[in-house]
Amino acid sequence: MSTEFAFDIRARDGAARRGVLSTAHGAIDTPAFMPVGTAATVKAMLPESVASTGAQIILGNTYHLMLRPGAERIAAQGGLHRFMNWPSPILTDSGGFQVMSLAALREIDESGVVFRSHLDGSQHRLTPERSIEIQHFLDADITMAFDECTPFPATEDAARSSMALSMRWAARSRAAFRKRPGYGIFGIVQGGVHPALRLISAAALRDIGFDGYAVGGLAVGEGQGTMLRILDETVPALPAERPRYLMGVGKPADLIGAVARGIDMFDCVLPTR
Repeated sequence: MSTEFAFDIRARDGAARRGVLSTAHGAIDTPAFMPVGTAATVKAMLPESVASTGAQIILGNTYHLMLRPGAERIAAQGGLHRFMNWPSPILTDSGGFQVMSLAALREIDESGVVFRSHLDGSQHRLTPERSIEIQHFLDADITMAFDECTPFPATEDAARSSMALSMRWAARSRAAFRKRPGYGIFGIVQGGVHPALRLISAAALRDIGFDGYAVGGLAVGEGQGTMLRILDETVPALPAERPRYLMGVGKPADLIGAVARGIDMFDCVLPTR
């Protein structure tokens, strides 16, 4: 398809805004909620049932699809849209959340992460370049940069080190991304609950240049008040003309507060790995 990846803001109310995000597989009206289809399916729902709710985009997961059925196998079947019978836009998480949630099963270094599969114990290496390659094989309309989701609680020094690593990985992710019409890549702001680190991270991502910007590392135990405070500090530092995605937050009260602060896209927190 030849549609350009573009975000058009149609209305504003304070910091909140309504817009349309155009992608290779269709348009998304924002603010948008993304049902989670971690392993190429939204649990207990047919694709047609998901669409009937009004959902225009769903989320898949690089780590889980890497393990099974495998990104190359999905590519051979025509990509994730065809594989799961979802013709509309797809965003894929990079595997960065699993760097935190599966900490007991991974080894991390400058180049990337070695995971020991929670399924069979086999080893798999995920680097920024490999994460972007997998998401390309999946044919994700929105690719996420590979990062380390900083756990909570974390000291300021630990959060700083984690954030700096994520920014180095962000630059590598952006360089590995294959730009084509209708497809975009989002950078992810990290920095824990420390506003100064969040601003450093946002500035680094702006300098690299992304099609959209996500706020990661929240809804990991810090509480709603702290989450909203971090959004107050972070969102104004993100490019106003680009879409903004708050990762892993799906409680109604959280969504309302985030929309009021200028967030455009959301997914939900699942009680799984």
